[in-house]
Amino acid sequence: MESLRSKGKFIVAVSLAFIFGALLIGVFETTLSLVQNSSTVSSVGTIKGVGVGIYSEYACTNKVTSINWGALDPGSNKTTIIYVRNEGNAAATLSQTTQNWNPTAASSYLTLRWNYTGQTISVNQILQIKLTLTLSSTVTGITNFSFDTLITSTG
Repeated sequence: MESLRSKGKFIVAVSLAFIFGALLIGVFETTLSLVQNSSTVSSVGTIKGVGVGIYSEYACTNKVTSINWGALDPGSNKTTIIYVRNEGNAAATLSQTTQNWNPTAASSYLTLRWNYTGQTISVNQILQIKLTLTLSSTVTGITNFSFDTLITSTG
């Protein structure tokens, strides 16, 4: 009789161990899936000015031709500061566009905004402009991207 009770306790213990192990594996797989689906996205983007110079500092000695956005987590944003100088021969206003997204689907998940408010810029005037790149929290299938930013003066 004692032998049957011992065997019964052993069977219960082994069964519980298997159940606990299966639960741990399930938790691990779920965690791994979440980590894989919320991976960071990174890029270096090019930037070009038409009628304006784009610089890294107010003295306008170091031209900027690319922006390293680094790694972005889903739902996050990165901000960089540039200095834009009107290098045309008349007062102007600015416009900003993005193009050449690679992969093209990246444009559905990333948004580039700036704090320029449309004011007229005199010849040789320098503006400090903040560019903010935001990555959607619903991003899927993209780990790296690239795109071009074009800042154009009109006037």
